[in-house]
Amino acid sequence: MNRTRLTSFLFLSAVIFALLMNSCASSRQAAPERLDADLQRKLEAVVSGFRGDVGVYVRHLVTGQTAAIQPDTLFPTASMVKVPILCAIFDKIEKGELKYGQELLYRDSLKYDDGVTGSFRDSTKKPLAELVMLMITLSDNTASLWLQQLAGTGTTINEWLESNGFHQTRVNSRTPGREAQRKIYQWAQTTPREMATLMATICQGNAVSRSASEEMFRVLSKPYWDGEAVSQIPSTVHVASKSGAVNASKSEVVLVNAPGGDYVFCVITKNQQDQRWVHDNEGYVLIRNISRLLWTTFGDGRDWKPQPGSEKWAK
Repeated sequence: MNRTRLTSFLFLSAVIFALLMNSCASSRQAAPERLDADLQRKLEAVVSGFRGDVGVYVRHLVTGQTAAIQPDTLFPTASMVKVPILCAIFDKIEKGELKYGQELLYRDSLKYDDGVTGSFRDSTKKPLAELVMLMITLSDNTASLWLQQLAGTGTTINEWLESNGFHQTRVNSRTPGREAQRKIYQWAQTTPREMATLMATICQGNAVSRSASEEMFRVLSKPYWDGEAVSQIPSTVHVASKSGAVNASKSEVVLVNAPGGDYVFCVITKNQQDQRWVHDNEGYVLIRNISRLLWTTFGDGRDWKPQPGSEKWAK
């Protein structure tokens, strides 16, 4: 091959590669919303009769199919607040104010409960990356509050949320000026639409930076607490999720990399009458039923259900 042909070949290869990359990038952007009336009816049927308040937001990112129930109503986040904390930590890393692999010194004064981090001996050294894993994978509260502090307090996290278009999601705990909201929503508050949108933003590479988003998405793809929404999706399908639970509220935000295209959803309850901490709590059952409905709608065409007896693996 002469020099002219080689140059033309290399130029054409570069163009083709660029086009492929642009195609991949564009496929990760959410299509405009369009109400799926059939799915809306099915969703309302699943929610009907629930003893408490329910908020749901569902969106297929490729087709734009959407269904929702009280998507812009405020609900407590419970442990879903750990997703905004995660974003704020990676923002600090992106700015060079923290390092993902840096060692941190645990002190007994940081202890919140008897989880994994709260069981560390005083002066134990742990890398920041491990605390991130404990916060998201195990939903460890001491690690989460430590990371909230490292992010620069709840005020800093709220400023990041506001600047990125999340006007309703806020940290209340340990955040000056938000004492009244904390009495109502506890640690933090959000809406189903905003929490689902935040998860989609991470998946699409648009939170903090593309590289930060990719790492955050990997972390969110390793949940230990997988007995609700995740349990209704085949184990061979990639899923990222974060759940939350307090006495009167159960919640989960999920992004599914389904064969027919990514879809995201968030289910949150509040004022639940059923406050039992058991597998068949009405909030948990609702989340599983909605997740199963969405897989049947957006999955690969199979009406897939967990194997009988799978509930014994529920944590």
